[in-house]
Amino acid sequence: MDEVAGAIADPVRRKILVMLRDGRMSAGEIAEHFVISRPAVSRHLRVLRQSGLIRDELVGRQRFYALDAEQFTELATWLTQFLQPSGWEHRLDALTTEVYRTRRAHRADDRRKETTA
Repeated sequence: MDEVAGAIADPVRRKILVMLRDGRMSAGEIAEHFVISRPAVSRHLRVLRQSGLIRDELVGRQRFYALDAEQFTELATWLTQFLQPSGWEHRLDALTTEVYRTRRAHRADDRRKETTA
């Protein structure tokens, strides 16, 4: 999780991840989107690859990069503890609680009727 968090800390790497969300790209295609040097882009790609967020494939003389979003799972799960439920989530939680409470009350009534009958 720490490697993933460190890898996404840089805005260039975050932009690369967003670009790869739609499909694989060559290193040259990625580098075209930045004003930094190609070696700098290569270093960012290496960090992303080492963190497991992207994978690469050599096809002929070109190296293609693809997103491996599964690596976000642990970090995303950890981050959810800081999210406050929205108003709708609170209402749905309250509705769920009320449904269970009503079901329990109906079952208890049914049991009382069975024992008195």
